[in-house]
Amino acid sequence: MFHSLYVRKHVFSLLAVLLVTFAAAGLPGMQSQALAQNRTLPDFTDLVEQVGPSVVNIRTVDKAAPQTAAQNPPGGDPQDEEMQELFRRFFGVPMPNAPRQQRPNRPQQQPEDQPRGVGSGFILTADGFIMTNAHVVDGAQQVIVTLTDKREFIARIVGSDKRTDVAVVKIEATGLPPVKLGDPNKLKVGEWVMAIGSPFGLENTVTAGIVSAKGRDTGDYLPFIQTDVAINPGNSGGPLINMRGEVIGINSQIYSRSGGFMGISFAIPIDEAANVSNQLRASGRVQRGRLGVGIGEVTKEVAESLGMAKPQGAFVSSVEPGSPAEKVGIEAGDIILKFDGKTIEKSSDLPRTVGNTKPGTNSKLTVLRRGATREVAITVGEFEPDKVAAKPAAAEKAPETNTAAQLLGLTVSDLSEALKKELKLRGGVRVDAVAEPALRAGIREGDVITQIANSEVNDTKAFAQVLSKLDKAKAVSVLLRRGEWSQYTVIRPR
Repeated sequence: MFHSLYVRKHVFSLLAVLLVTFAAAGLPGMQSQALAQNRTLPDFTDLVEQVGPSVVNIRTVDKAAPQTAAQNPPGGDPQDEEMQELFRRFFGVPMPNAPRQQRPNRPQQQPEDQPRGVGSGFILTADGFIMTNAHVVDGAQQVIVTLTDKREFIARIVGSDKRTDVAVVKIEATGLPPVKLGDPNKLKVGEWVMAIGSPFGLENTVTAGIVSAKGRDTGDYLPFIQTDVAINPGNSGGPLINMRGEVIGINSQIYSRSGGFMGISFAIPIDEAANVSNQLRASGRVQRGRLGVGIGEVTKEVAESLGMAKPQGAFVSSVEPGSPAEKVGIEAGDIILKFDGKTIEKSSDLPRTVGNTKPGTNSKLTVLRRGATREVAITVGEFEPDKVAAKPAAAEKAPETNTAAQLLGLTVSDLSEALKKELKLRGGVRVDAVAEPALRAGIREGDVITQIANSEVNDTKAFAQVLSKLDKAKAVSVLLRRGEWSQYTVIRPR
């Protein structure tokens, strides 16, 4: 009896163990938990050995003018000399940042190399083409590249593009180890990545982290890769590397309140950088498409007031005179929804898409204007440097008010012919005084209103007619001009 109970007990125990085992094998949650327990941190040693020799230190110097006797008089300050002598005795080296003494009868000093900055870069080709950041070499009189084997070369700047912060330099060398370029589009958030560079001049420093976000908007032309890889001054221009040993970005910026790393860093996607690099190597400059419009975001409030399903597109705030956009009739207040069939989700998508289009290309715009969409054919121009906006001429005041305008907090007047010509406007009304709720909407004295609730207002009479038809209890969209720029705002009733 005792033996039977003993055997039965152990059989039940064995069955319980087997059931738990099978259940764990069959349940996805338990499988994931088991896999998570087996995961270990990656080993970067092989990657460092593979990519490390392709990373270079970049040092820039300026030629300092020789000091004259008047700038550095003979003898100097006796107290300074005593401090320098004391420092030499105790530490065996000159005192840091000590002024150099000019002794009598000393020959005239030659220009000296003054350190200007330090950065990083990586080898693109075996014959010496190197990629880095534009801000690393910008304005430098001399660029010195140091390889991992301690060889130094004077580099020639092939080309630099400030808008993407990409530059290419060339050294006279052969047999160099080039990096492998990867596809940043295949990156996943949470993926491990590694950086190699020269933070604070400390050559071949390796740091690692994960991809924090993709397509981060911090500039007009580049959707950055965001990581938590430790990046500091001197890392600029160095490679961001995936676990396959491929360069997928150029470390370029950090988000910091202190000047040092605070957990957020940004890298230029290598496909964008490679496109710029190829143009720089071919011609020394970058060609970009251009429409000639100033743009802004389409806010949720503006989208609702215009009857849009969601905020999207690029709001046209201004149109440059003589630009491709002006030639085809694009107006301030238009919203560009598509470019060559590609949806413009946010305003920053437009300059990137147009910028990557070859100048002279015949393209199509889908534009929302006063509640209706239309297709506009346009020939893409070539990007030109930004122009300084002209200041509008003084308006001739002839105040005109009505009850509806007062409810909105506006006092307006007709535009003078001189101001129309200055701003290149067919019409509009000038804001002479602002009160609540227009003041709350950001409208200022001197602004020019060209549209109310998607209706053009060429003068105070048209302005009053449009306002008389509006529901005084509902918010109203206003398109206003401020200098050379136009913007939408929404006035909410009191």
